[in-house]
Amino acid sequence: MITKIQQTADYLRSRIGSQMPSTAIILGTGLGALVDHITDGVYVPYKEIPNFPVSTVEGHSGNLIFGRLGRQEVMAMQGRFHYYEGYTMQEVTFPIRVMQALGVKTLLVSNAAGGMNKEFRIGDLMIITDHINLFPESPLRGKNYEELGPRFPSMTKAYSRELIDLADKIAEEKGIRVMHGVYVGTQGPAFETPAEYEYFRIIGGDAVGMSTVPEVIVAAHAGMRVLGVSIITDLGGKEITVEPSHEDVQAAAAEAQPRMMEIMRELVGQL
Repeated sequence: MITKIQQTADYLRSRIGSQMPSTAIILGTGLGALVDHITDGVYVPYKEIPNFPVSTVEGHSGNLIFGRLGRQEVMAMQGRFHYYEGYTMQEVTFPIRVMQALGVKTLLVSNAAGGMNKEFRIGDLMIITDHINLFPESPLRGKNYEELGPRFPSMTKAYSRELIDLADKIAEEKGIRVMHGVYVGTQGPAFETPAEYEYFRIIGGDAVGMSTVPEVIVAAHAGMRVLGVSIITDLGGKEITVEPSHEDVQAAAAEAQPRMMEIMRELVGQL
């Protein structure tokens, strides 16, 4: 693993140069338009990057982008990898390891999620305060490399309180409604049953999705500070009769996209 990480990091340095950003952004479903605001961007297709998987999901492009968002140098993942695509957890989170090798200290993660909190509305932005990991495997399972992080990392502060407070402040200043909540990570790819939504709500979840948790676990293992934001693209529960679809999720994410981008752009500018 260490050799593969270094091979990939060295390749990206050769393409981009020695000056690497300390902030990375993972763009989730329907949020790819943020890259339109990245200036002086250098696009590196995943298929050209040694050891990188290739995204297979509709709506997920496959590029690493290096450029400027406002005044800050950033790295953006345009398309992520999911456990349900058949990748191992190590493959899903390999980009986070490469970010670590390149010197990334702050990770901003976005996703589309189904809401079960009764206060949520479709199109809401939910700042993730914690997560519940229901994936069948941990990305840290197997041999631990001390140079990457400790054998038993703490997840108590997996989501940075400092970044949450900053996002809240920006949202308040701009008059953007944001909610807080616990994100439940599941393997997918089927959308949840009404009973599963109720179960997730009872155990403390506010929204559910098929990504993010593995990436955040590895980022915490690597000592990064993380901000996670979900777009609530559908609602679930025993009283909800509307069936979600991937197309509906993409449409709801696209509608909420400008508000997400406004917060992210301002937050990156204040880092």
